[in-house]
Amino acid sequence: ERSLEMVVGLLGIMKAGGAYVPLDPSYPAQRLAYMLEDSAPVALLTQAAVRGDLPAPKLPVVVLELQDAASMIAREAAHNPDTSALGLTASNLAYVIYTSGSTGLPKGVMVEHASVVNFLSAMARAPGVSVQDVLLAVTTLSFDIAGLELYLPLMSGARLVLASRQSAVDAEALSQLIEQHGVTIMQATPATWRLLLDHGWQGRADLRVLCGGEALPTELSARLAARGGTLWNLYGPTETTIWSTMARVNGLHTTAIASIGRPIANTQIYILDPRGQPVPIGVRGEIHIGGVGVARGYLNRAELSAQRFVPDEFSAEQTARMYQTGDLGRWLPDGNIEYLGRNDFQVKIRGFRIELGEIEARLTACDGVRQAVVVAREDSSGDKRLVAYLTVQQGVELSAAQLRSQLSTVLPEYMVPSGFVTLQTLPLTPNGKLDRKALPAPDHSSVVSAEYQAPVGEVETAIARIWQTVLGLPRIGRHDNFFELGGHSLLAVQLLSRLREQFGVEVALREVFAQPTLQGVAQAVLRASRSAQPALLPVDRSEP
Repeated sequence: ERSLEMVVGLLGIMKAGGAYVPLDPSYPAQRLAYMLEDSAPVALLTQAAVRGDLPAPKLPVVVLELQDAASMIAREAAHNPDTSALGLTASNLAYVIYTSGSTGLPKGVMVEHASVVNFLSAMARAPGVSVQDVLLAVTTLSFDIAGLELYLPLMSGARLVLASRQSAVDAEALSQLIEQHGVTIMQATPATWRLLLDHGWQGRADLRVLCGGEALPTELSARLAARGGTLWNLYGPTETTIWSTMARVNGLHTTAIASIGRPIANTQIYILDPRGQPVPIGVRGEIHIGGVGVARGYLNRAELSAQRFVPDEFSAEQTARMYQTGDLGRWLPDGNIEYLGRNDFQVKIRGFRIELGEIEARLTACDGVRQAVVVAREDSSGDKRLVAYLTVQQGVELSAAQLRSQLSTVLPEYMVPSGFVTLQTLPLTPNGKLDRKALPAPDHSSVVSAEYQAPVGEVETAIARIWQTVLGLPRIGRHDNFFELGGHSLLAVQLLSRLREQFGVEVALREVFAQPTLQGVAQAVLRASRSAQPALLPVDRSEP
């Protein structure tokens, strides 16, 4: 992941006119095995450090090492394949990215070389890149926006800095990388930018901030714009090659969500009503995207491809197609587009696109589950969390821990619900449809908690109160696990900030991941305090 070896390997594949399928070693083995079977690659390119995390494939395995990469760069620096002799064209496949699928299995999006080149050429002009730039890559290869981070600097002569997986979720490490390398371009989701800001990042006057993956709230855009540099809001589904629209944002808006701007080069945006006709300015409709960026379709899913990739009746080209995004939007009087959310059960959480139907299908396949519904609920802090509601077979009792354990073997971590609520029956509307508004808010029993033992001592008690605030739970036991209670890396950063405020100590994010129980975090706080003071007592903040 984001290593020199992988960059060399990907560049070699692209130069040869081939296509790649990224496999995230953190995904469950069953999911990776399905992706390998579905895509049927001719070889597996990997590294020794993660080779054991991947299922044993029945195909050749190429293990790239650093010394091999360096020699390959020296040997091939002046050589490019003869594309005409090899029969390569711009319509050759560049990559297949698997996204969440409503049927319970991920679906592979096929993107061609012409689409990638058009996208990179557009990005090179605006937001712009030159040989003087330094771009910090923070995105996993299985997320399509990594294509901008890796290929844009390589095609322009800019410098590429690769953040490790651990650094990419550590605000302090990211801040240090930005300053240490003089980073001038960084792309990330709103969740990652919020992580940096909440950690006290002061910004950089020459940094181009690229933000995309989910809606950009006005509050966040104002905070980012105040940190200097330029702020760009980007929008686009995987099916239309990374980003399809962009807007330069000044942080001053009258709407709750920043505009997604206008289409990039050779891209057409249509906002259509249910009859497929363009809507007037200011009227809500479904966003459709046409142009060079439209993907070839879904791998081995001809029927689904025909449903979502439809003829572009507004184009002069007879073979032109457009993609039905399922996103809602409207034209603003100035020619920009306002994003208005989804028209289906697809959600985005921390930048990850999730089909709720895929999680529901996996849940109903769990032992003892009869029905399952998954929703994304927003807590008081504005953080979105997945909550599963289910009915079980007669005589069966299922705990949140059992369900989380079963789902973790088939779904990546970001798709596993943080709460599981068991109901006698699912609520229905008078016409017999599921009444999602009537689903109850999850309580403490819906999350994975150990057998309750009260916090011991003043430090554990004080930290338990912090967890209650951050996680929105009424009771925390000393053996409860922060992440099983619904926490994630961004909430962990909030936790560290509150620990710093309460105790005046610095606890590293890696320590929370290593010992995520309340007792473990308390021990980390005590270790951090020993060199600074003889005894640690929480600050009494009950008085003004």
